[in-house]
Amino acid sequence: MTHELLTRLHALEGVPSALASARDGIDAVLRDRGLRRTDPAATAESLLRGAHASAVLEGSASSLDEVREGEADEVAAAAVRLSTQLLSLAPVLQRSPLQALARMHTVVAAGAVPQDRLGRPRDAAASELLRTVATMVTADAPALLVAAVIHGELVSAEPFASHNGLVARAAERLVLVARGVDEKSLVVPEAGHLALRPAYEGSARVLREGGQAAVHRWLLYAAEAYAAAAEASPLRD
Repeated sequence: MTHELLTRLHALEGVPSALASARDGIDAVLRDRGLRRTDPAATAESLLRGAHASAVLEGSASSLDEVREGEADEVAAAAVRLSTQLLSLAPVLQRSPLQALARMHTVVAAGAVPQDRLGRPRDAAASELLRTVATMVTADAPALLVAAVIHGELVSAEPFASHNGLVARAAERLVLVARGVDEKSLVVPEAGHLALRPAYEGSARVLREGGQAAVHRWLLYAAEAYAAAAEASPLRD
């Protein structure tokens, strides 16, 4: 069922070409600067920029400099905390997606929600949604499509008690790593969403209302965001 759903979504008008173009842009940025020789500091910088951008989308007022200096507000501090552990979850995402998603929420929401709610779905419907998302991680479908759909599902259904936006955007980045699009996590998808914030928030709002038209709009938007993510990479500095 998951494969059929993703195949149907990928066949929507304009989606294959938009995602292929976005993937070409990502590949070009990584290839042009010699990915294999990239300093690990570039990965750290990408993760930091991503944490800041995701936090701003979640309501943080902290600047990138404040985040860099360890003077972030609570939301940004949570995003940074998650970013520092994110790449270690790539192999977990591949073999046990539900465990990886639960761990992401546990890390980001620690101290903000009761201990017994950390990493746990809000209700039975949220639990079912997470199981569906888990089956998408290794589905035979284009990686950018999978990342966009997983992000959309998590940000629209809000399966956890809190911090769903931070988890959704972190999961998207992690899928790009685990699926081999960006193994060293050098593009910054969160910054792509922040650069296109009105479109991001509008598409997410429509997605919550449901329907194929909303998903179609989200996927076309996601392709634009991935192009912006490539431009936001530290490799472009």
